[in-house]
Amino acid sequence: MKDHCLALAAQHASYNAKLNTMREYLQANILRALQDQGFFRSTVFVGGTALRFLYDLPRFSEDLDFSLVSPAKYEFAALVTRIKDELSRAGYGVEAKYNDRKTVVNAFFKFKDLMFESGLSPLKSQNFSVKLEIDTKPPLGGATETRMVNKFFPVTFLSFDLPSLFAGKIHALLTRPYTRGRDYFDLSWYLARHKGLEPNFALLKNALTQTGYKGEFPENGNWREVLLERLGKTDWQSIRGDVKNFLENPGDLEALDMDNFRSLLSGEG
Repeated sequence: MKDHCLALAAQHASYNAKLNTMREYLQANILRALQDQGFFRSTVFVGGTALRFLYDLPRFSEDLDFSLVSPAKYEFAALVTRIKDELSRAGYGVEAKYNDRKTVVNAFFKFKDLMFESGLSPLKSQNFSVKLEIDTKPPLGGATETRMVNKFFPVTFLSFDLPSLFAGKIHALLTRPYTRGRDYFDLSWYLARHKGLEPNFALLKNALTQTGYKGEFPENGNWREVLLERLGKTDWQSIRGDVKNFLENPGDLEALDMDNFRSLLSGEG
């Protein structure tokens, strides 16, 4: 499998395309290992990588994000070890570190030699990581569904439905303490590709309450206005700089400006 990963990266010319392809293949490896451990019986796939795998979001993503929706019978440390062992059997030099002492537990799978072997770095010592996070006490209200996807490997996921994923994205836009261009790109994708989509308001309200949100709560009649107010404070140069290395089509960067979002949120775009 390691040879296949390197072969996929070699099909691309640019640094970003090579790196994004290689990372996505490794994400698929990890997702399959999670499926084989029964992970998706109790845990849903969320975030930008879920949009990428399940709905063909035209940007690459760095992390694997999940929410625990029913009591799990696995030990996180043991799960991390099993994933690491599976990756090692596939030919990767990999190290794993984890932190299970917080509500959001995480693990980093650090891959050795791939940057050098793929030609992305002249240094054998340069590594890169894939991060996995699980929110063990997520807000209530998400609607789940089961879907099978064949991106490199067939994997059957438990995930939130699209309105629930949309609620999660709006929550991130309203509460994240720093600007992340990928959030804005994803919002433009939701608005342009899924016209008329409404977020899961029960999940959104619970998420905002759980994180101590103090602003106006987006509801059925005003969520577009709430987002417009938030977008009006945006540094668009920073937004484009954050997301540009992750786009399938670099030309999509031109759509990230206030005029386009104003049009999309008004229903004109």
